[in-house]
Amino acid sequence: MSSTRTAIRYAKAILDIASSKSVAPIVSNDMFLVASTIKNNSELSVFIQNPTVKVEVKESALLEVFANTNSVTKSLFHLLFENKRFEILLEIAIEYNKLFDEMNGVEIAKVTTAIPMDADLEAKVKAKIATFSDKKVTIENIVDASIIGGFILRIGDKQYNASVANRLQVLKRELSN
Repeated sequence: MSSTRTAIRYAKAILDIASSKSVAPIVSNDMFLVASTIKNNSELSVFIQNPTVKVEVKESALLEVFANTNSVTKSLFHLLFENKRFEILLEIAIEYNKLFDEMNGVEIAKVTTAIPMDADLEAKVKAKIATFSDKKVTIENIVDASIIGGFILRIGDKQYNASVANRLQVLKRELSN
């Protein structure tokens, strides 16, 4: 848990620097790229987490992999080099984007569906989101076949469960009483 708090502190600092230089949206794109690259590339993830790899090697590798990123992003790599904290890079990137969205009034709506969302279901979800939040909302689709059908919508601490599995559970409870 302390690494998450540390990642939040780094993310806040980078966001402050990026905002002061008016490059926060560009750095946000960089952080999204960093996070998705680390998540989708197990070799890079293992490399960053490996304590036997020297921090100099990690910094030069990251500067090479992310050569087209903004100077603020590159300065984060150097800061992680100085503090020997490369293992929290993924968390920093994720936290930066959360803070950036929060700063811009954007909320993330996590929508769990049994199959990937189609346009019809997305329209229904957006209509339900309008009742929950007046902010701009980004939809993140999570596929979970165990809900059978329908969707589960989570925005912040609110949840709306319109899944078939939930309806069956409610019906089962009613019939057992």
